[in-house]
Amino acid sequence: MSQPSPFKGFYQKSVDKRRAIVTDFAALNDDEVAALVDPLPMESADHLIENVIGRYTLPFGVAVNFLINGRESVIPMVVEEPSIVAACSFAAKLCRPEGFITDADPPIMIGQIQLLDVPDMAAAKAAIRAEEAALLAEANALHRTIVELGGGAQAIALRELPDTAVGPMLIVHLLLDTRDAMGANAINTTAEALAPRLEALSGGRANLRILSNLADRRRARARATWRSASLAKGEFSGDEVVQGILEAWAFADADPYRAATHNKGILNGIDAVAVATGNDWRGIEAGAHAYAAQTGRYRSLTTFSRSEAGDLVGEIELPMAVGVVGGTTRSHPTAQTALKILGVSQADQLAQIMAAVGLAQNFAAIRALATEGIQRGHMALHARQVAVAAGASGEAVARIAQQLVAEGQVRVERARELLETQSGTATHSR
Repeated sequence: MSQPSPFKGFYQKSVDKRRAIVTDFAALNDDEVAALVDPLPMESADHLIENVIGRYTLPFGVAVNFLINGRESVIPMVVEEPSIVAACSFAAKLCRPEGFITDADPPIMIGQIQLLDVPDMAAAKAAIRAEEAALLAEANALHRTIVELGGGAQAIALRELPDTAVGPMLIVHLLLDTRDAMGANAINTTAEALAPRLEALSGGRANLRILSNLADRRRARARATWRSASLAKGEFSGDEVVQGILEAWAFADADPYRAATHNKGILNGIDAVAVATGNDWRGIEAGAHAYAAQTGRYRSLTTFSRSEAGDLVGEIELPMAVGVVGGTTRSHPTAQTALKILGVSQADQLAQIMAAVGLAQNFAAIRALATEGIQRGHMALHARQVAVAAGASGEAVARIAQQLVAEGQVRVERARELLETQSGTATHSR
């Protein structure tokens, strides 16, 4: 049964009208709407980081048309690059009525304790394994709230690094279920607390005690199908577009030079949601890139294939350490509003949405590359930025941008020339 998007023509509406539609959709109150207009009071900014002297504002947009596990979702995105929001919205529209099917692992984070100068590796590992239950109990005593919510320390894993630049190391991995928090503070606190006990058990010396951003036990996945018939574009048939996308993906999966740009495109979408919700986009990126290289060669984070019916099937899997409680997600008023727009209350829900956004962004990018090329659509949106940079405002922005695209000269210098010409014409006509 078809489920048309309720956001048809959303991009054509005014800013005020778009805001009103999202306000109704998410049932935002006056304070939450205000957080979209004046995102961060100076007093709040001064408490978030050190040496504050001002605020730097980025556009807060929303991607629409997303149907995720049968639920309509509006996706907050904070990003400065044009075409990302539009591309995600278009990709989501094309894979309806099924939309995206997603799931996520339990929120297990990894804390690492580095042990050096261990006199007997085998004896040290045996001693730590024998005391695993006691070590986990000690860890859980630090996090009673997390334990009460169903999380807490789950296990200890040992990794021996026999040949490093400074000699052998024994790395202790503490696996901690952090529930709806990203969990960095909980992990770091626990690693530091357990280090003295691990030193005693191993006979070694603890150096680093910190989380790993390669959260490969906390992965999120998304899958979508794009019907071949819906992918026809201009001179390209749907089957040709499917084949072009498969060829583009295969290039990325085989070549790290292409994969780096391919995966950057995925993170264009994911990062924008992370910033909007106050999550650590740098940690997400670090984990994603490390995961892409887990086979020993840097590869694509997505997989594309052709179904028996000839349709395009896209899948993504990557570490997704995000939270909906603690940190900036609760101290930044706009991050709280973003979470309400998303309608999520659990970290795994947010992780799944972000995986779907990454897949959508990747599909849109390689579809463009495989047909008219990435520049055509991107430059049409970029031209508006160029027009503004040249000094255009109001209706002149669209007019100048349109002329730049028509001429194929999306340059600030040309925009200034057009602006001066049009200004002179307007003055002369008066």
